[in-house]
Amino acid sequence: MDTETKGRHGGNRLKPTMMDVASRAGVSQATVSLVLNDSPGVRLSDATRERVRQAAEELGYKLVRRGQRRAPADQNLIAFIADEMATDPWMSIAFDGAREKALEYGLTVCLTVTRGDPDAEAMILSQMGQQLLGIIYGTTLTRRAEPSPALFKHRTVLLNCYDGKRKLPSVLPGELVGGRVATERLIQAGRKRVALINGQEGLDASRDRLKGYRQALASNDISFDPALVRPGNWEPSSGYEMTQLLMALDSPPDGIFCANDMMAVGCFDALRELGLKVPDDVSVVGFDDREIAQFTRPPLTTLLLPHYEMGEIAAELLIDAAGGLKGGPTQIKVECTLVERDSV
Repeated sequence: MDTETKGRHGGNRLKPTMMDVASRAGVSQATVSLVLNDSPGVRLSDATRERVRQAAEELGYKLVRRGQRRAPADQNLIAFIADEMATDPWMSIAFDGAREKALEYGLTVCLTVTRGDPDAEAMILSQMGQQLLGIIYGTTLTRRAEPSPALFKHRTVLLNCYDGKRKLPSVLPGELVGGRVATERLIQAGRKRVALINGQEGLDASRDRLKGYRQALASNDISFDPALVRPGNWEPSSGYEMTQLLMALDSPPDGIFCANDMMAVGCFDALRELGLKVPDDVSVVGFDDREIAQFTRPPLTTLLLPHYEMGEIAAELLIDAAGGLKGGPTQIKVECTLVERDSV
């Protein structure tokens, strides 16, 4: 069973977080957790405690008390295992979400990168011993994973991946709906020929964003034209090249959905070279909401890839399971929300 969840966090968080409280109070997130959890035996000045409480009140931050979902007292560690960290920011963003949610319950999240090595995973987990509450296993690419046997011996939540037999709960981005929302935004802007520059073929993200694109066309009685769909490679160079090919068609597009923001950067460059203006001549929507999307000219309308909230949800699932809560969906899909800027 899949469940679609409304997005709340990431680059456009709508509710205050523990990080926001810590920033306003001028203290660490750990200090905020200690103060708001009324942790016994902690030596903090009255002034620090008051500053934290005042910052939380001013921001409207509400802490979910640990007592609402009790885990065994000796289990205070969550292992966040990532397959990769260097290529993209997604796992570090998800780790931040998991870490902040865990701090609300007085728990610690330990990050490690194993590159899918099952022996390394087993060794790391054995070192954590009885303190281990559970595991979040995340992958940079949204994909089917083959979890190592060690992960099945503990409470485990898969993040940005899933196992084929659905034996483990997983948290994924809702990319099909995101692709549909991106395409519909261009159609709502009055664009009649909407093109898609997709990512690499064979990847889950590319497949789902294409499905969403086609659904949006069908629901608006627009015929699918395969000439308007071009394969990219997630890099600006392919966005540039595919835009040049699209605009050379006898009937070129007046709207382009780029399946990630980096290809949208290349798309902008190609349109500028051709003497076309965004959004006057061609509207463009990206995907991911990378930091660069704010600084393109014009700023890029895009879809938020919600890894921060995915990390939060993964941590909540582990804490729920440790507290004895059972059932619920085996797979949660988190909404990729539209971030409106000026390219449409």
